[in-house]
Amino acid sequence: MAETRIPQTEMTGLFGAVAKRFSKKMLGEVPEQLEVMWHNKSVLMTMMGLSKKAKKWKECDENLKAFAHMATMALVGCRFCLDLGYFMAHHEGLDVEKAREVPRWRESDVFTPLERDVMEYAEAMSQTPPTVTDELSARLLESLGAPALIELTAYITLANMASRMNIAIGPFGSQGFAEACGLRPLAEPSTSAGGVASRS
Repeated sequence: MAETRIPQTEMTGLFGAVAKRFSKKMLGEVPEQLEVMWHNKSVLMTMMGLSKKAKKWKECDENLKAFAHMATMALVGCRFCLDLGYFMAHHEGLDVEKAREVPRWRESDVFTPLERDVMEYAEAMSQTPPTVTDELSARLLESLGAPALIELTAYITLANMASRMNIAIGPFGSQGFAEACGLRPLAEPSTSAGGVASRS
């Protein structure tokens, strides 16, 4: 087990056995994050419940939400979340070729103007303090409509909650979920200012 700020713990009991079996079936292994969260199952269940309920929201396009979610994770720096988000995009039949480019979305030529606005919005919301502008919000409101923009905003809020919590209690590195199912490695920002390099 990797060293985390809050130590991982054994997932015991019937609930633990079920959770481990479900995780292995869906992801191929038990996430380290789940083993840390197991210390407080009430918090874990609440977080999982929020995620499950959010999956039922249908006003905003699923690809747009996935790109916003991953852009948030990339900005905050949660490698575990980014890897899992890429894997889930594949698992849910979304556009994985675009999903892999999210960490370098500003330089990539695969995204539409709307998709770029969505990822800019995700990053602006995730800054401290937030840097959302009237102009960006107005463009999204015109393109998406109020119900979808509210949903997108809430989805990005949940992504911030999860990623920042994972970094604080972990931090958790990538567990290779995407790699295990044969996906190409995520594109990665370069270390040079203003430039981004993609791993092939």
